[in-house]
Amino acid sequence: MTNETVLLDRDDDGIAWITLNRPEVHNAFDEKMIHELRHVFQTVEEDNHCRAVVLRGAGKSFSAGADLQWMKRAADFSHNENLADAEYLASMLNALHSLNKLTIACVRGAAMGGGLGLVSCCDLVIADVNTTFALSEVKIGLIPATISPYVLAAIGQRNARRYFQTGERFKGQRAYDMGLIHELVTTEDEMEAQLQAMLKHVRANGPLAMREAKRLILDFADQPLSTKIMDESAERIAAIRARPEAKEGLTAFLEKRPANWPANNHNPTLKSTLKSTGDTV
Repeated sequence: MTNETVLLDRDDDGIAWITLNRPEVHNAFDEKMIHELRHVFQTVEEDNHCRAVVLRGAGKSFSAGADLQWMKRAADFSHNENLADAEYLASMLNALHSLNKLTIACVRGAAMGGGLGLVSCCDLVIADVNTTFALSEVKIGLIPATISPYVLAAIGQRNARRYFQTGERFKGQRAYDMGLIHELVTTEDEMEAQLQAMLKHVRANGPLAMREAKRLILDFADQPLSTKIMDESAERIAAIRARPEAKEGLTAFLEKRPANWPANNHNPTLKSTLKSTGDTV
């Protein structure tokens, strides 16, 4: 699947490669790119063969954030038009954040404003040490509103208090120290090697188990421990133990061989149990 501003490629191992494709403007996004990203995220969400998504930018940068020409057009919008525009951006970000696959961002060059927001929405981030990061919205009289829930979760309130208000730039080591990124590299070859090491882990794992492990985080994070949470977590593990994927995984482990994961992993019992707890497969 190819769009003008977003590229989607999928390999036989179930890895989807999404590339921001406006290198001439450092992959700054406008309303068209936002629309295409939302569509692409929905496409891979529904792809049962896909087990991981790699997000990267064409050219020198990951993403410089919002396109200034788009922002200039938005300045003449009515309140309702601006609200609809922002709501669609928020929907795109949440689609990435809640995607039912492992999401990996490979970041270099610049990740600023909304680009930093995309990084914050991903599960695993590999970045070049020389990448420039910034929450630069205040520099043009704006605020990092739609990305704020994801950035706050990634760097914490204390760091956000500083960078939301100063708009200052910082590099990869500082981003690593704040917890924004997971792996720091110094060359493209090192980034590729680190990415392949992560994908090797992914290929060895149960695909549906990975999706349901991520769902645990999305559903239980920041929730107080309660009887309901305890009961729901017990229901989930009970359902998963009985499914073909778990049986194959345990058998393969005991037989000291690679697992032959069942295709699609759609088990009616698991679906029924998760439906009763408000979850989905």
